[in-house]
Amino acid sequence: MRLTRRTAWGAAAVGVTAALVLSGCSSDDGGSDEPAASESAGGELTPVKLQLQWFTQAQFAGYYAAVDQGYYEEEGLDVEIVEGGTDIVPQSVLADGSVDYAIAWVPKALASREQGAGITDVAQIFQRSGTLQVSFADKGITSAADLAGKTVGNWGYGNEFELFAGMSKAGLDPATDVTLVQQQFDMNAFLAGDIDAAQAMTYNEYAQLLEAENPETGELYTADDFTAVNWNDEGTAMLQDAIWANSEKLADDEAYQETTVKFIKASLKGWIYARDNPEEARDIVVAQGSQLGNSHQLWQMNEINKLVWPSPEGIGWIDEDAWNQTVDIALETKNDQGATVITAEPDADAYTNEYVEKALAELKDEGVDVSGEDFEPIEVTLEAGGN
Repeated sequence: MRLTRRTAWGAAAVGVTAALVLSGCSSDDGGSDEPAASESAGGELTPVKLQLQWFTQAQFAGYYAAVDQGYYEEEGLDVEIVEGGTDIVPQSVLADGSVDYAIAWVPKALASREQGAGITDVAQIFQRSGTLQVSFADKGITSAADLAGKTVGNWGYGNEFELFAGMSKAGLDPATDVTLVQQQFDMNAFLAGDIDAAQAMTYNEYAQLLEAENPETGELYTADDFTAVNWNDEGTAMLQDAIWANSEKLADDEAYQETTVKFIKASLKGWIYARDNPEEARDIVVAQGSQLGNSHQLWQMNEINKLVWPSPEGIGWIDEDAWNQTVDIALETKNDQGATVITAEPDADAYTNEYVEKALAELKDEGVDVSGEDFEPIEVTLEAGGN
């Protein structure tokens, strides 16, 4: 595997709209200007670039495992995983032809499509949302309705729409019924008491809380110290990590179509490996240079598996109801700046199950468990600082 680290450049975009549509620029590291082929002359592996949406961590363990276990190579592919970062918009990097596939949240990718990015969701890896609104237990916040009168943090940059949809569904006006504050991508302000309810991902920021010391006891915080509003339970969850492909190539390039099936198949096998071997998958990610500690990464791997499994129709299948809910929220929910994610219904090319269906069929023929109906998460003990 070749791992590319992109260097952040330029000033960060200001405001939600800019963040949603900002075109991610990549370094001149050999972008794939030519359409990918499913196989090359002489049996050589076909080069493929995959753009991640964030830094190396277990959120992307399935792709790293697919490289490590040789699944991509078995399909005739030489996959280069390109690390993301704060100024990288993966769907834009895909749209400009620098990579062959990208991992991105559905609402953010839909915003880019509306701005002209020719991209299509070809496999929905995360079946559930991993976003929470976390509070100290003594605040009594267990539902969106309980946010009334509270100081509520959110990251912005397109990450806030589940929260705003949840408050609106609970009958709250985000502009008057809560005090909104811009939250940094950490839990410091929350732990300091400046925020009553903070945004957190199940697999990252929530773990950071459980890795922190409770000053009153001298011990690490426990889950009993907190409550969390889960947008899956509130009915305002939006689809997150998906594999996106180039729409034009899917329409016109037979070789790219074949490569897409192969890439999805191998990627799904990587996620199945991560499901069945969470500790080994964690080790693979850590070996790739993740800056997060061993216990944090194992926690993350376990929580990511919960977002993927079970997958009743097969891993990667795009559920129509979940897609429509995401689109409805993207169309109708306004944030504190009055903006919605998109202004019109996405067209029919926004997603397709055509390629994942073929990949799943091949895996089923090989006797692979693609639904994970018997999946059970493991128990993970977090250490101080996630070490």
